[in-house]
Amino acid sequence: EVQLVESGGGLVQPGGSLRLSCAASGFTFNNYAMSWVRQAPGKGLEWLSGINSGGSSTSYADSVKGRFTISRDNAKNTLYLQMNSLKPEGSAVYYCAKNKRDNYTNAMDYWGKGTLVTVSS
Repeated sequence: EVQLVESGGGLVQPGGSLRLSCAASGFTFNNYAMSWVRQAPGKGLEWLSGINSGGSSTSYADSVKGRFTISRDNAKNTLYLQMNSLKPEGSAVYYCAKNKRDNYTNAMDYWGKGTLVTVSS
């Protein structure tokens, strides 16, 4: 059974930083690309970033480019999202997702339950 468990969310002031983690199990982690998406209150899902299976290629949405960094540790079956210069509009539930194949351009097929990030003073 595929399981994705996010952690690291919380309350942070505008301009602050957080590092999210996603522990993966139930599949061969290093065979699949992974992604981060978020959902703000009352809004739809927003794709933020993707990373290929080997970690050599990444992509970001314009809204987070230059501020967020995606990475993975295949030895630990863990995905990360380093978030810097956080803005109030970044308040959302953040989800990690497994892609169907080794490149993040493929669709996502599993999501975790999410971790809440609140950016407020």
